[in-house]
Amino acid sequence: MPSAIILCAGFGTRLRPLTDEVPKPLVPVGDRTILEHALSGLEAAGIREAVVNVHHLPEQFAGVVSASSVHVRVLVESEIRGTAGGVAGARAYLSTAPVLVWNGDILATPPIERLLACCEAQSFCLAVAPRSQADGTVGLDAEGNVVRLRGERFGTEVRSADYVGVLALGADALASLPERGCLFGDAALPLLRSGGRVRTVAVNGPWTDAGDPHSLLDANLAWLAARGAGSFMGPGAAVAPGVEARQAVIGAGARVEGQGAIERCLICPGAHAFAPLKDVIVAPSGRVIDARRDRRMDATRV
Repeated sequence: MPSAIILCAGFGTRLRPLTDEVPKPLVPVGDRTILEHALSGLEAAGIREAVVNVHHLPEQFAGVVSASSVHVRVLVESEIRGTAGGVAGARAYLSTAPVLVWNGDILATPPIERLLACCEAQSFCLAVAPRSQADGTVGLDAEGNVVRLRGERFGTEVRSADYVGVLALGADALASLPERGCLFGDAALPLLRSGGRVRTVAVNGPWTDAGDPHSLLDANLAWLAARGAGSFMGPGAAVAPGVEARQAVIGAGARVEGQGAIERCLICPGAHAFAPLKDVIVAPSGRVIDARRDRRMDATRV
């Protein structure tokens, strides 16, 4: 059975102030957290066990992982070790290679079986979304191998793509990871510099890192649209009779009082909100976050 690790130890700084209260992998998109969406993806691919490394607000993960049908081992990092260090610290529990590595803040439907099948023992295989312009986060040659990464070039680029935050890691590459550092800066780039090959497989569906309030709200609205739903209310949520929900995701146990519409809103589980509201996220504490104030590029940095 393939091994998998979901990297959840970051601070989610671009999503503050929401992530001052909730770790980014635990923010809601529709009826579940980002982490639960990833775990569902693993289950659909036949992966029944996974490691999750955590650091920021680690106590909040217990309830989520215990409810998953995937058996999850949570590793608490006393200090953040980077993406390479996070995987290296879990090596004892990653018994089968290649290993699937999934950034815990990514919403995507990657071709997991193809990633694992295409991964070479000494290397990586990245899930990438094709780009029409030559400004993607990675450049590819005619065979889909990485020839541009972080501004360094290793061959002739014929097309570009965005790395979507999911990769497969071969057995030898896993064994050679540093105890601290970055999967790209401290592992993939040295491999490419030495003449090694990093392969890719294409992700043709939508993806997002929900990296800031704007894109998190958009992810929730896209979740509604994909289901043809005008709004969603989680278990135990309550909306006052004078409130009309329009394109709103209202999390479990949330309460909405007042008069008027809540339109294009995300009300986090357990939050207490007051209508009218528009284009906002309401944090569990009740803090109202303007989701349209600061739009940023929605692409995973590599």
